Amino acid sequence: MPATGDTSTESRTPLRDQVRDALQTRISDGRLRPGDRLFEQDIAAEFGISRVPVREAIRMLQSEGFVEVLPRRRGVFVRGLDRNQAKELFEVREALETFAARLAAERGNTEGIARMAELADQARRAHVAGDVETMSNANAAFHDQLLALADNELLASMLEPLHGRLAWMFRLNMEPERVCGEHEELHAAIAAGDAERAAEVAKRHVHSSRRMVLDRILY
Repeated sequence: MPATGDTSTESRTPLRDQVRDALQTRISDGRLRPGDRLFEQDIAAEFGISRVPVREAIRMLQSEGFVEVLPRRRGVFVRGLDRNQAKELFEVREALETFAARLAAERGNTEGIARMAELADQARRAHVAGDVETMSNANAAFHDQLLALADNELLASMLEPLHGRLAWMFRLNMEPERVCGEHEELHAAIAAGDAERAAEVAKRHVHSSRRMVLDRILY
């Protein structure tokens, strides 16, 4: 955590938010997996803070669906997703991300579109090299860039928690060639300013990802 007197943006962020963001990142990138237990005292010791902001951060994560409190097991655990919950998330993601793709095609700027191309190419090269970690990070950044091009703060605030909850599932990517190809196709539609085509590709991309993820969730 930042030292006292630090005037950085991070130091002005409430401690509970800093802890919440750090834990959410670990859940999203797979360092904390469904079923892992969180111990308030260990987290507080790691960050050098009291247990109060840690407890507040855990409440935030619980309300967002990242963790669950299990009284019988007397603890806080990273939450997994069952098939029904995954279906609901993808239904919402389809509506929002299709709209985001349409806006990106209408509002996209040259620099932002070029960044999309770089990320799609980075994912492709990582796939060819068998670098799953780099590919996953590039694909996640591609979706973040799409949202940035849409230039709608309310839409971004609605999609951000969905991306966090789905990120761990995207690491189950068993169809990297398809994902790379759909990202490249989506970039081409946005670069061409074709909003209808971009929305169509985005919808198909969500459908394909939904099928891929549900095939891996057995309960």
